Amino acid sequence: MDWGFKRHLETYAGCQRYADEAGWDCIIHPAPDRVMRGGSKERPFDGVLARATPEMAAAARKAGIPLVNVWMNSPVEDVPSVYPDCRASGAMAAEHLIARGFRQFGYLGFLNDVDSRLQVQGFREVTKREGFPCSTYRFSRTSVEGRARGWEKFVAGLDKWIDSWEPPLGVFVCNDLFCRYLIDACRAKGLHVSQDVAILGCSNEPTICDAPPPSLTSIDLGFAQVGYSAAAILDRLMRGHKAPATPELVPPAELVPRQSTDVYAADDPVVARALRFIAESGHERIEVKEVVSAVATNRRSLERKFRESVGRSIGAEITRLRIERAKRRMVETDAPMKDVALDAGFRNADHFYKVFARVEGIPPTRYRDERQKVFPQSSENPE
Repeated sequence: MDWGFKRHLETYAGCQRYADEAGWDCIIHPAPDRVMRGGSKERPFDGVLARATPEMAAAARKAGIPLVNVWMNSPVEDVPSVYPDCRASGAMAAEHLIARGFRQFGYLGFLNDVDSRLQVQGFREVTKREGFPCSTYRFSRTSVEGRARGWEKFVAGLDKWIDSWEPPLGVFVCNDLFCRYLIDACRAKGLHVSQDVAILGCSNEPTICDAPPPSLTSIDLGFAQVGYSAAAILDRLMRGHKAPATPELVPPAELVPRQSTDVYAADDPVVARALRFIAESGHERIEVKEVVSAVATNRRSLERKFRESVGRSIGAEITRLRIERAKRRMVETDAPMKDVALDAGFRNADHFYKVFARVEGIPPTRYRDERQKVFPQSSENPE
């Protein structure tokens, strides 16, 4: 809590939201393992929600107190846990950058952290599926934290990695702070963000993302829901239910676009203008002829250039961006499907259902159920 990161505060907020609904008496304590080892005959807690350390897990186990972990990189593996779905965030990042027209990609992340390993896995799965190359620069977290004894080595490696790029490039970064480090390094080499390199972060920390320019596009991992789900599991454990066999994964809440990816990359400037027009008109029921008119060319020529640069037709790109807009609306709001369909530029809800199911392989209602970020309206507290 004393670090002040949004991800920690939101996890706590999610826990407290459930606690308020359940009528729990909760306290924040910096060292619950010490309290549990205190030797009192009475249990100090009925349950603990924490970034679980080995010492904490051992103390909870000895005291017979249920513990739920919310720290993905915890070395403890035998306690119930709830984590953000980092692999899904990597896929989301890749899809966003591909939608901006990028065909060269990079990932900047920690060397040994579980969340970074899953992020780059999801990122590469999408770029590989689309046939695009992806390079990585991985480094030790401990070398750049605290006294940052490995800082010079980190910067030298970062400079060497940037020199290997062939801009324009889309880069996904393990967290928002390291986006700022990458922006500094790019500027030192004369690269413009976002025209030469689009940079996308993770965690959506507002004080880091919003200023200074360029503001950072970032993925909100849904830590409030992580906390809420962890508290729900703890509730079941305190009632004597069996612990879940595997960690629960919470899907990313949303991708928040800002200046650092505000570009549509294509080798052909006509295609780049067409991509921007399609993206900016995503809420309207535009047709291919309107795209052709907007860039002042003929349809046959634009279709050919589009397939050469983007790998799909103009109509397919319009449909793809409509579906992406609808996905965000479904996850971020409780708007009726009719409103989602119209806002994304579909003729009506029936047309939206048919197109979404054909492209995504599942109906939109199922997609929303699986990824809805909002809290449940009430918690179930079985007697």
